Amino acid sequence: MRIVVVDPSRTVIKAVSKLLESDGHAVTAFVDAREALDFIKSDREVSVLITSVELTPMSGIELCWQTRLLTGQDRAMHIILMSSNSDGQQLINALDSGADEFIRKPPISEELYARLRSAERMLRMRRELIRLARIDPLTGVFNRRAFFEKAERSRGSAPPLAAIMFDVDHFKRINDTYGHDVGDRVLRAIGAEIVNRDGIVGRLGGEEFAILLGCDSLEAAAEQAEMLRLRVSELSFDASGGKLSVTCSLGVALGRPSESIDALLKRADAALYHAKQSGRDRVAVACDDADPAGNEWSGLVRSSRRSAADDPAQLQPATGAPRAA
Repeated sequence: MRIVVVDPSRTVIKAVSKLLESDGHAVTAFVDAREALDFIKSDREVSVLITSVELTPMSGIELCWQTRLLTGQDRAMHIILMSSNSDGQQLINALDSGADEFIRKPPISEELYARLRSAERMLRMRRELIRLARIDPLTGVFNRRAFFEKAERSRGSAPPLAAIMFDVDHFKRINDTYGHDVGDRVLRAIGAEIVNRDGIVGRLGGEEFAILLGCDSLEAAAEQAEMLRLRVSELSFDASGGKLSVTCSLGVALGRPSESIDALLKRADAALYHAKQSGRDRVAVACDDADPAGNEWSGLVRSSRRSAADDPAQLQPATGAPRAA
């Protein structure tokens, strides 16, 4: 594990670091609590903090509290507070401030190793709970709540945010025609296509997804959306009677200064609705501002593979693939 040790005594730091490193852990040591806190913030691989109570000007108990505030609910952190004073009130204060354990200083090697083995078990469970609370189990992308939490934290970033909203065309018909197991396979495959993309990726519900990414221009965001549309159109699934291919419709909007995430997504969703109304299997791009004629759309990137008049989700002969458009 990656461990941060904080103590005002370099002798204690040297002794504790030697114990930890001999047990296979990576150790970074500090005598200053604020420097330790900055390091924990910058390195998300740190999973254990071992700190002395006797620190100045920030006490070890205050460091525990600040570390809990910093890591929040989306990062597993195990905190061990150590002190040469075993006063009962100090133990209570330590636990109330976010410490997981309280040990005497200097620590006994075997006790310290046992506590770290316990910490590893606790960290594995915490990480799994965090994953279950934040990740959509079917697609592997952020669930709705986690998506909006991450999105709010990204407001005001540079370059400005762009939103891509998209969903699978005629998804209900896919489920009704081929069964929910096929529909789930479609969503899993789309999740696999987008889970590692740059930006914040989430499933907002059903077959609807959203991506927030930093983009210098609306055109760059529209290019990303068109690439995604093409990738989805190339997917193929086994279905009763042959192969099934699907399409998606996408709406794109570029964030405005001081615009809320909800407002940005609302404009992208309106563009998605326009793409649906215009025939599906295409990208609709919302202008930053409506032109004098009242036009809200800077253009459509249309699919050349089928026309809007085609009947979706129908099986085709062996020479063709069924398509749910």
